[in-house]
Amino acid sequence: MTELPDEPSGTPPEDLSTVAPRLRDLRKRSGLTLETAARLVGLSPAHLSRLETNQRQPSLPMLLALARTYGTTVSDLLGETVPERDPIVRAGRTEPSEAGGWTYWPVGGAGRAMQALRVHVPQRAQGDLVRVHPGEEWLYVLDGRLRLTLGAAVHLLDPGDAAHFDSLTPHRIAAASHGGVELLFVHTLLQSGTAELCFGDDARRRGL
Repeated sequence: MTELPDEPSGTPPEDLSTVAPRLRDLRKRSGLTLETAARLVGLSPAHLSRLETNQRQPSLPMLLALARTYGTTVSDLLGETVPERDPIVRAGRTEPSEAGGWTYWPVGGAGRAMQALRVHVPQRAQGDLVRVHPGEEWLYVLDGRLRLTLGAAVHLLDPGDAAHFDSLTPHRIAAASHGGVELLFVHTLLQSGTAELCFGDDARRRGL
């Protein structure tokens, strides 16, 4: 398995500065060693250590993998203050975050078995990234055109189209329109020893 890519090294942006201590605390609370947690997420122990000490910036797909492994949400990793168990998520109370070229907004409540996001994927952003993990995913195209690869099949989805699939099927999400694609994205949060994110060699060479 190819190690997960992350953001270029350098000074982490302010909105990701709280991720490092949360990653360390969540791992210890889960009773996982650095080596075990790194294997579950698909990283080397040294790479995960750099994330936990704020020396590297995780991409959004990497944050999703870490959240699944620790049984939490990306919102929790980023310290976003969505009221616990509040059934209403107001548009004015959610701030966009960016990682790995994707911009996303939480549109679901914290502490749930599913995580719901509104995501904007620019064209050519991580288009060769392939993911495999337990659970299910559902997405709905709001604007633009989406290229969804499920196994060997490639599907083009237009606004109003949706997809619901078993996420153990190798899958890839990419924008097929010039201005990118915006979609609603829901996935289950499963803590599993078989959870992994895999990336093609071409994606690694391009630093995606």
